[in-house]
Amino acid sequence: MPSLTQAQTNAVEQLLRISAVIDQLGHLFEDAGHRLFLVGGSVRDALLGRLGHDLDFTTSAHPDLTHELLKRFTPSTWDIGRDFGTIGAMKRDGGNEWQIEITTFRADIYRSESRKPEVAFGDTLEGDLVRRDFTVNAMAVDVLTKEFIDPYSGLQDLADGVLRTPSTPEMSFSDDPLRMMRAARFASRLGFRVAPEVVAAMTSMAERITIVSAERVQAELTGLLLTDSPRAGLDLLVRTGIAEYILPELPALQLELDEHHRHKDVYEHSLTVLEQSIDLEKARGHSPDLIGRLAALLHDIGKPATRRFEGAKVTFHHHDIVGSKQVKRRLRALNYPNAVVKSVAKLTELHLRFHGYGDGQWTDAAVRRYVRDAGDELERLHILTRSDCTTRNRDKATRLRRNYEELEWRIDELAQAEELNSLRPHLDGQQIMSILGIPPGREVGKAYAFLLEHRTEHGPVGHEEAERLLRDWWAGRGEA
Repeated sequence: MPSLTQAQTNAVEQLLRISAVIDQLGHLFEDAGHRLFLVGGSVRDALLGRLGHDLDFTTSAHPDLTHELLKRFTPSTWDIGRDFGTIGAMKRDGGNEWQIEITTFRADIYRSESRKPEVAFGDTLEGDLVRRDFTVNAMAVDVLTKEFIDPYSGLQDLADGVLRTPSTPEMSFSDDPLRMMRAARFASRLGFRVAPEVVAAMTSMAERITIVSAERVQAELTGLLLTDSPRAGLDLLVRTGIAEYILPELPALQLELDEHHRHKDVYEHSLTVLEQSIDLEKARGHSPDLIGRLAALLHDIGKPATRRFEGAKVTFHHHDIVGSKQVKRRLRALNYPNAVVKSVAKLTELHLRFHGYGDGQWTDAAVRRYVRDAGDELERLHILTRSDCTTRNRDKATRLRRNYEELEWRIDELAQAEELNSLRPHLDGQQIMSILGIPPGREVGKAYAFLLEHRTEHGPVGHEEAERLLRDWWAGRGEA
């Protein structure tokens, strides 16, 4: 965390960088009889020395006037958030592109029966700041005078690396229960510790998260998972009981170990797999990947339902299949897009496939089948399978790593020889219908499946050979 002196130096540098934009805006609002303040995350990030091109402001002006003033500032404005008091704009200046949001002083609260906040406009900056989620987001800068306003010691909390609420945590979380999840996200994103009284309130009020819409919960969970280090935030949600209401399959992984410790802690294992997948994601040059991270976190959620003790060992037979079904149910309940649901479920179902081939004894047919079944998720499956090794046995870990390197090498080798990444039958549907003289229907699909299986098992053949195979298969069906 920055020292107070360093934070102040950061803020001066960042404010000077954006002065051409904010000074002009400040004069527009002053001439209209209103005040404008840089606020929230923009002030926090300026103090951290990481202010980007998204600028958040609050003002005494109501949305209609804000929109009118912004249109004088830039032709690119939008009012999609008008009902919540927010007007947006985009401003190009000196090669920079600034995304601007200006919100009227707010005083939102949740009603006990409501799933959405009730929007109410406030009268003062102080009233707006006390309604914000955390003290580090409850600081403001007067755009014209550059006065720094910090009524709740947010700067000190920023320097100390602690998350506290401006009002009591109970009042803050009553106003908007989603702030309990936001505490977890900020703990991961900023590396801050959460104040004990905030943790206590999250624990006692965990059930209140159920009044928040699935869409808002999903967005907050996604934001947490896409941080560089989501483990701390996820663990906070589990420890406080909030995960029981939004992602109950995660705390369910905390299986009681039998006295002989015949299996590893599945919960800790899953968090470690997530961490390792993020490291691999970066090492392989990928951007933060929600699908891959969800799969890493949830790949073993079928284990609690399938755990059995068989003599001296414990088994989790078919937990991949069971877990895939559970993934679909949970992600749909959180309103994730169908494409995300299908991909995460597929990865969960396939995460053990590599281990079914023994110690690297991969035939060409097995390699083709692995690639065919993974489809578009092959790279994510590579990352998940590699990350799923958390054994402390160095020899075993080395053996698994080498075996998977061998598999990836074989995939690359076959891909170059056979266009493996676009594995298709030798003949398409139109050719099948033409050769066999049949109309569209189930028989065409069966013929296509036969040719695909032959392609997977034996590799590519020429057109004439493919036609002969198709006719022989068709004749054999007739005889049967």
